[in-house]
Amino acid sequence: MTTKNFLFTSESVTEGHPDKVCDQISDAILDEFLTKDNRSRVAAETTVTTGMALVCGEITADCYVDIPQVVRNTIRNIGYTGINGGGFDADTCAVLTSIDEQSTDIGSGVNKALESRSDNADTSSTETEAIGAGDQGIMFGYACNETPELMPLPISLAHKLSHRLAQVRKEGLVDYLRPDGKSQVTVEYVDGKPKRIHTILLSTQHNPEIRGISDNKQIQQIISNDLKKYVIDYVFASESIQPDSDTIILINPSGRFVIGGPQGDSGLTGRKIIVDTYGGYSRHGGGAFSGKDPTKVDRSAAYASRYVAKNIVASGLADKCEIELAYAIGVAEPLSIMVDTFGTGKISDEEIERLVRSNFDLTPAGIINKFDLRNLPSKNGGKFYQLLAAYGHMGRTDINVPWEETDKADSLKAQSLSFGCGCV
Repeated sequence: MTTKNFLFTSESVTEGHPDKVCDQISDAILDEFLTKDNRSRVAAETTVTTGMALVCGEITADCYVDIPQVVRNTIRNIGYTGINGGGFDADTCAVLTSIDEQSTDIGSGVNKALESRSDNADTSSTETEAIGAGDQGIMFGYACNETPELMPLPISLAHKLSHRLAQVRKEGLVDYLRPDGKSQVTVEYVDGKPKRIHTILLSTQHNPEIRGISDNKQIQQIISNDLKKYVIDYVFASESIQPDSDTIILINPSGRFVIGGPQGDSGLTGRKIIVDTYGGYSRHGGGAFSGKDPTKVDRSAAYASRYVAKNIVASGLADKCEIELAYAIGVAEPLSIMVDTFGTGKISDEEIERLVRSNFDLTPAGIINKFDLRNLPSKNGGKFYQLLAAYGHMGRTDINVPWEETDKADSLKAQSLSFGCGCV
């Protein structure tokens, strides 16, 4: 194999990042609707700016949800209240809504899949299990053996840093932090494998004064010392690859970060799709996740493709695996399934594709039923999708995520024997 040495960088953001605020609001609305009516059709988009949150989209449901109250509660839980709000406060911001019902043209294709329809079929009936995809599109799933959760190392580390940054703020370990923040990690690869940490970058919003100190140079030194101790050292204490004497550490490289959140930048649902998935290490179909009910394959099929890829890697059939799925609106079966193991497969990609087709139901109904996607909010106290809206939808180990299970791995390994696989 050709030697491949390179640097690869992935970023993450905290829950107070304006785009992530929007993702969490949209998913909090979805959680509420699915908890009250698990057949709700939801496509909720949110935008935020100084002093305002706007929710728009298409929702059809047999229940009532107080959307402004959900918006305010979400903003409050993130931490935008009082002085920490900085021009965006949960209790005083304007909340505007503009909601229509789902298009009947879309609904007719989803309610009954093309494969189960006749020319004069009634598509206005209650949703059946032979549902069609909620839109056309392509979705990618990926897994590799760089981390225990089978995710690329750069995005795994970036998420851990941003999550810890929010944790020390909420627990008061670093009491001058405000909700907005970002992390970025550059990993050096040698022969295609992660070898060392090249750069660690943290940017965090903070109070204009810290411990009675107003001199910005002193403030930034305090922030640097605290974040190295409470965030970077904490996260890397359990990592197999450690920063070394040559690792570049950048903390608030802009020199000051007081104005942030929706006051500093407007936010929008679905604008952090690479943060939500694999940090750019794998291809992305382009569809966002947050605010969409499970009939939208942008979301559900992306989860399914991750599940397939992870089980293939967990089985030992490949060190890396990427799955592409493609769908047509109103059609249940995927139009195409692609497997790429980047030369690491123990059997051919074509043979792995055969295993995928025979072991995984990748229709919308099959995916929804496998992961119980409609009932996850009610099973988790009314909050599930909102928890995914920050720190990634893939590779999560802090919450019970069904598409992270590797329950198919042993079966795939056993079945691969018929192809002459040497991995068992």
